[in-house]
Amino acid sequence: GEEHYNCISALHKSMRGSDVNASLYWLARMLEGGEDPLYVARRLVRFASEDIGLADPLALTQAVAAYQGCHFIGMPECEVILAQCVVYFARAPKSIEVYRAYGNVKECLRMHTGPLPPVPLHLRNAPTRLMKNLGYGKGYKYNPMYKEPVEQDYLPEELKGTDFFKERGT
Repeated sequence: GEEHYNCISALHKSMRGSDVNASLYWLARMLEGGEDPLYVARRLVRFASEDIGLADPLALTQAVAAYQGCHFIGMPECEVILAQCVVYFARAPKSIEVYRAYGNVKECLRMHTGPLPPVPLHLRNAPTRLMKNLGYGKGYKYNPMYKEPVEQDYLPEELKGTDFFKERGT
């Protein structure tokens, strides 16, 4: 029932708050209460990107490995895998930079009126002669071929200069 959601919320918030003891407590309470370890593992995958993000990019690898480990061996053996992941996450630095930036992109799309801007011609794939003749891919600079950074626009003209990583108005 509701306690299922209360416990996962407590686990999530304890890891976010870097409290390893509370994190382990809530994990154990869920597992000892019969919670599906794969449910917990799925929530850890989400936490890795939502709360840790780029502050520790290996967190997502840890979470996916924990999920796979739980899937392979099940309970009760997988409890220590989840415990290791939970402690890792509680101790990890936190960043919601990507989470916020993606939210800003979604807001931009929702608030847009009219048709969405087209993909700029130089970014379009040109697998046919007709597409090449229409200018698809024309002027595109293939970054790996350059020693210096390439100056090139990747957003539609209407969004030129947009920085989704900056705070947006509410």
